[in-house]
Amino acid sequence: MLSSLGRRISRHRLFVLSLWAVFVVVGAVLAGDAFDRTVSVADAPAGSESLRTGDRLDALDPEGEIVTAVIRGEDFFSPGLRDSATAVMASLRALPGVVEVTDAYTAGGAIGDDGRSSLVVVELSRELPDDDALAVASEVSGLLHSIAAPEVLVGGEILAEEAFVDRAATDAATGEGVAILVLVVLLTVVLGSVRIALIPVLAALAAVAPTLAILGLLALVVDVNEFAVNVVTILGLGLAVDYSLLVVLRVREEQAADPAAVIDDILARALAGAGRAVLVSGLAVAVALVGILVLGDPLLSGMALGGVIVVGVATVAGLTFVPAALSFLHRALPAAGERTWARPWVGTSRRGGLLVSSTRLAQRRPGVTAVAAAALMLLFAAPVASVALDDSGVRALPAAAEERRAYEATTTGFTGIGVEPVTVVLDGSIQDAAVTDILDRIAALPEVADADMVQGLPSEITAVEFTPSESTATGPSAQRLVEAARAIDSSVPIAVTGPAASLIDTRDHLFARLPWAVLVVAVTSFALLFALTRSVVVPVKALVLATLTVASTLGVLTAVFGWGWGAPLLGFEPTGTLDVTTPLLIGLLVFGLTMDYEVFLLARITERWRARDLSLDPRAANAEAVRDGIARTAPVVTLAAAAIGIVFLGFAVGELVAMKEIGVGMVVAVVLDVTVVRGLLLPSLMTLLGRANWWPGAPSDRRRSADAASTTPPAGDPVLAAATPP
Repeated sequence: MLSSLGRRISRHRLFVLSLWAVFVVVGAVLAGDAFDRTVSVADAPAGSESLRTGDRLDALDPEGEIVTAVIRGEDFFSPGLRDSATAVMASLRALPGVVEVTDAYTAGGAIGDDGRSSLVVVELSRELPDDDALAVASEVSGLLHSIAAPEVLVGGEILAEEAFVDRAATDAATGEGVAILVLVVLLTVVLGSVRIALIPVLAALAAVAPTLAILGLLALVVDVNEFAVNVVTILGLGLAVDYSLLVVLRVREEQAADPAAVIDDILARALAGAGRAVLVSGLAVAVALVGILVLGDPLLSGMALGGVIVVGVATVAGLTFVPAALSFLHRALPAAGERTWARPWVGTSRRGGLLVSSTRLAQRRPGVTAVAAAALMLLFAAPVASVALDDSGVRALPAAAEERRAYEATTTGFTGIGVEPVTVVLDGSIQDAAVTDILDRIAALPEVADADMVQGLPSEITAVEFTPSESTATGPSAQRLVEAARAIDSSVPIAVTGPAASLIDTRDHLFARLPWAVLVVAVTSFALLFALTRSVVVPVKALVLATLTVASTLGVLTAVFGWGWGAPLLGFEPTGTLDVTTPLLIGLLVFGLTMDYEVFLLARITERWRARDLSLDPRAANAEAVRDGIARTAPVVTLAAAAIGIVFLGFAVGELVAMKEIGVGMVVAVVLDVTVVRGLLLPSLMTLLGRANWWPGAPSDRRRSADAASTTPPAGDPVLAAATPP
């Protein structure tokens, strides 16, 4: 099927490229809507106690969006500051969409502990649609910044979310631009032709633009978060380049094997081999993303949805756009050892590169190599045992972001205004002895620093906000407070909400769903690899190695971001934790990526094993298949790893810590997987297993082995030996 697809694409190449041109143009026109239509998702899973309780309180005591400001840097009683602030407060109250303004100059608001700062709280109308609320918040921000003070820090959830979206878009654009420029240079030097180098880059753009357009349309009917767009960009660029290189280098190999062949035949043979690897690899990555969907987290689901779409588009681009482009430009594709203007230093003698050299080492000492490499990976994985999870919230913004500075100034500079509390809601009146008993028991906990009644609720409902003793809303103290409140045995119904409760509900939800996600990903990946290799052992080995890569990557990520080892180099402020969704997101993405390279290698190793000389000893034939398969695939795996590493590094240098974590995590995964896992563990383990790798084997393979055995003469029979053809 793939062979005939290659012929058809070659014969109708102009039509295929024209169709892709239409997709890209339409996608580019509509892609801008993707960011505009993103929404912030709920802080907790649907149906969780914290979300239901928070929604209930909002319904009982409705409140619009809040904009806050800290005015500081000059004595509060300064006449000029007082007059300026008073005039601005009057303008704010007259602004359509503003329902209440609380400030220290005209409405008895809070004065800072230092006497040189004050707090302004502006509530917007709850009836405002999201876009109108944002527009009013921007006007409020502009007026607040007009106050004649040395510094005015304006924040609030609505502005923080918008800042996050803007920075995500900026980081994505910067990351894409840097990655594409570096990719063009790298591919030009390695492939020897700028025209050929542009094919993978154009394929990446062809994958990303339509996907963003599709994502923008999907955002009309389902919630799509800001991260989804960044994940689409990362995966689209990386995977499209990977799949393109697989096809390009296979075409180069087929041209070298048969220089007289016409392009139709070359593309047919190239897609018959490389196309199968592209298809299985795309399915393997999509399976990992489906695993993210199984987790059912509102934040992760949007990323997974966009990821599944872009993987599908990138796979189709690798199987159609790239062959069509090569059918026009195949004569510009230099041979592997050919000197060109882009690589004048390339000679004809080549040792095969790092991956081939490490394979030779692994096969010479397979036992020692396997143990040493596994020990190294486990060493990298060790820090994951100490990982601490938290909800980054506004801390996802850079430390210099005004919205984050406003939040920190509010929570640290005013007595009585601290971190977000743990809110306990009881279905009973405060006059009820059972209710007061519960509240007294909670207030006596060592994790409680203060308590305040929530006003404005019906008399039959009591809600109290308990401030945790630590200075973080989701820290260990706040989490213990939530768990202790929920553990109280009482006839009065108790519900707990707040940031710490949302974190616990999210964590418990993800951990409860994780075994199902792992099962779906493992079983489906096993089935795909079994279909590729007709082996039970090889897929099991692949799953074990993928798990090792995931654990090692998360261990390094814990040390870099959780322990703060990478803070000076990457320019972020360590918090001692990772976001609660980060390990699962990166873990499943890394699993998909490592299966990507696994498929690349196994496709060629399996191909060589099935074409082996049956007269050879099976162990020798297996070792040769591993050696030959890795040698033939090493260029594409090495170059693809370098290319996708560049893409991820482009996002690691962004300002958002969450994007840094994804970028750094994926780069670490690529480096460990290609060097230690593919270069040492895979060849050493497959060499140790020998013929057992291929149990039970394809039916045709078993028939060939049986036929060969039946025609092999008995040892010592010269007549039969002479009659048997060589």
